[in-house]
Amino acid sequence: MNVSTLKFVSSRFKITMIDIGQYHQLSILRSTGVGLFLGNPSSDDEILLPNKYVPKQYKIGDELRVFVYLDQQERPVATTLEPYIHLNDFALLRVNYVNQLGAFLDWGLEKDLFVPFKEQARKMEQGKRYLVYLYLDEKTQRLVASSKTNQFLSNEELTVEKGQEVDLIVSHSTELGLNVIVNQKHKGLIYKDEIFDDRIRLGDRLKGFVKAVRPDHKLDISLQPQGYDHIEASAVQILEKLRSGKGYLKLNDNSHPDDIKTLLNMSKKAFKRAVGVLYRERLIELKEDGIYLID
Repeated sequence: MNVSTLKFVSSRFKITMIDIGQYHQLSILRSTGVGLFLGNPSSDDEILLPNKYVPKQYKIGDELRVFVYLDQQERPVATTLEPYIHLNDFALLRVNYVNQLGAFLDWGLEKDLFVPFKEQARKMEQGKRYLVYLYLDEKTQRLVASSKTNQFLSNEELTVEKGQEVDLIVSHSTELGLNVIVNQKHKGLIYKDEIFDDRIRLGDRLKGFVKAVRPDHKLDISLQPQGYDHIEASAVQILEKLRSGKGYLKLNDNSHPDDIKTLLNMSKKAFKRAVGVLYRERLIELKEDGIYLID
């Protein structure tokens, strides 16, 4: 059997050239005792959708959106279940069990997703969650996951530029801040003094902005749009208060929440977040006696 081309031949059926690890929009070609055979009417390619996934109502020619993978017998099959990850994607998955071969992850399908020991950044433990990348192993032609995610990222040829909005996946934390995956292609960093939401966790998917592209192609990422026009409302409120107070506001990081509430009608958490935004934009100067507006 050559699984790389997904050719499977038995006395019952033949399957050819339908990519595994991906979603497909396929037509119902025929019905059998074991399920529906799906494919493209213009080609000979077909794949089995087992009975347990067959919709209650259907007719020949209807189209179904299915995910294709290898079942317990290493045969390519279709399913209407939606996995938590697909080919060439990242996701945070839980380890169902570990044996002498490696770890097996819950990815929403009946057959667990395999992570060999050589693809584990650190030894995986049952019940814990890890950020992994799903790829097609060239030797075995099977879907495999890896927690060594950096090998699938590169900043040599960047496809983003300063100011651009990007998709982020939180990779891991360091002393500097949060390492993130940018557009599923590049590595980036959000500095810890620019993170104001303590609910951000490993594997979270966020929107961000390229703050800077360094000469060595490292990417500085911000969760806030760059530029004065995009400053959040609480930061604008502090700016207006500074202007009405001749460029000075008698508040700082140690101010009591009641004083902040009285002067600005906002929580201390919102105040600190807004001050951080203004400071990064170099619109204010922070001193022991208060906040000063920079002309």
